[in-house]
Amino acid sequence: MRILFLDLDSLSPDHMSCYGYHRNTTPNIDRIAAEGVRFTNYYTSDAPCAPSRTALMSGKHGIVNGLVGHGGTAGDMKLEGQGRELMGKLTRGGALPSYLQLAGSLNTALISPFAQRHSTFAFYAGFNEIINTGKYGNESAEHVTPVALDWIDRHAKKDDWFLYINYWDPHTPYRAPMEFGNPFEHEPLPEWLTEEVLEQHKQMVGSHSAQELVIDFQKKAYTNRTSPSLPRQIGEIQTMDDLRSMIDGYDCGIRYMDEHLGRLFAALTEQGVMDDLIVIISADHGENMGQLGIYGEHATADQGTCRLPMIIRWPGMKQGIVDEGLHYHVDLLPTLADMLGGQPFPEWTGASYAPVLREGADCGRDYLVISQCAHVAQRGVRFGDWLYIRTYHDGFHLFDREMLFNLKDDPKEQHNLAAERRDLCMQAVYYLNDWHDEMMSRSGDDTDPLWTVMKEGGPFHARGYLPNYIKRLEETGRGHHVAELVRRHPGEFPQEPDSALGWLQARLHAKMRG
Repeated sequence: MRILFLDLDSLSPDHMSCYGYHRNTTPNIDRIAAEGVRFTNYYTSDAPCAPSRTALMSGKHGIVNGLVGHGGTAGDMKLEGQGRELMGKLTRGGALPSYLQLAGSLNTALISPFAQRHSTFAFYAGFNEIINTGKYGNESAEHVTPVALDWIDRHAKKDDWFLYINYWDPHTPYRAPMEFGNPFEHEPLPEWLTEEVLEQHKQMVGSHSAQELVIDFQKKAYTNRTSPSLPRQIGEIQTMDDLRSMIDGYDCGIRYMDEHLGRLFAALTEQGVMDDLIVIISADHGENMGQLGIYGEHATADQGTCRLPMIIRWPGMKQGIVDEGLHYHVDLLPTLADMLGGQPFPEWTGASYAPVLREGADCGRDYLVISQCAHVAQRGVRFGDWLYIRTYHDGFHLFDREMLFNLKDDPKEQHNLAAERRDLCMQAVYYLNDWHDEMMSRSGDDTDPLWTVMKEGGPFHARGYLPNYIKRLEETGRGHHVAELVRRHPGEFPQEPDSALGWLQARLHAKMRG
């Protein structure tokens, strides 16, 4: 048995031609999809990068494994504590590669810098061979493909291997080489992105809103500054031409990566192993391209961020079918265990969807709960045609506490129906509470890491940014949002009880004098 797992960072199914996108972005992936099963309602349980991959590799939701953010206590997995044995659970089959190593007798290999990018070194648990491509996730395909081709040349003809490869090109900043050109320069934008929609988005606030697409981590600022070394990455969207640059930059990154995947598939064909190879293609999260007014970021517990591509080509199983059931990415581990004839690790929180691969049978869930605690603190509930989002910290986007979207009629999440459909909101809250009770009973303690994030000052990518951001809002004609931001986030200012109000009053007086 040979398995190739392609983890394509920030790849949104909305921008893949095999998922119905109007641009031909993924011709090589499309060929694999035509020979396997394409899942259309497949979600990460926890976004963005580190929470998603930790959930995938541990087989446990973030609320159970503890890692839900990009900093603070919730940037690390929970310790096993007093009951830890000589070998921890990840080594004893609790992690994806260790399970394949032990139960499947596979040689496991990794080509990725991801563990170093986020100091998530549990990501390595169970890999026999680890190749760090060395650029902390700033790799382009031309850095990854030669390493992968070398591994294929040395190992492909051997039996029983699992190769996991990360590509990064759809992740901002967009960096496909300029000599690659723009295959989409004469193709239309997505129909829903009109001038009217752009004008609405230009008035919105928060990181990666239309007027600030760049985060300056050192200065803790949301900004529109660009770099000559990254000519495809724009800093703001003021015009329809800017919007085209944004969408084209993302789509070129996807197409550039896809062409490199074609080179891998050609090499595997040349080695004589492609026909019998199990190929799994997915991502850690999607990418908002206008959903909730956010561009080029994976910052929310919504459809744009949390919906993933998942394509599985398993020779001898179903071919060319589409599964519309609701599934988590943590369901992959019990599915692989099922397909290999083994027993799932008892602490995994996923459920097998092997019947889809074997028989094309529907085994989707009734609902899913998706979480985001790195840019905002939100939990979403996906059920029927609906997505409900509960916001605990808005990441300075001024989201309503409750949002409800009909994804059939409004897949880009532009019209909040929460006030009109209280019945559906209550149904979603019931699902959310039921899920929370189940997950907390499995977590081993009484700590919900979302509340750890809140108690430690809020999401990592928002913590400490508000004072500088308020200055930018005033400079860009959006100062009318300042009072509400200060009211919602008094903890972003000095600790005296009235300091946020006093700070706001002082700024308003200064503005009136000036």
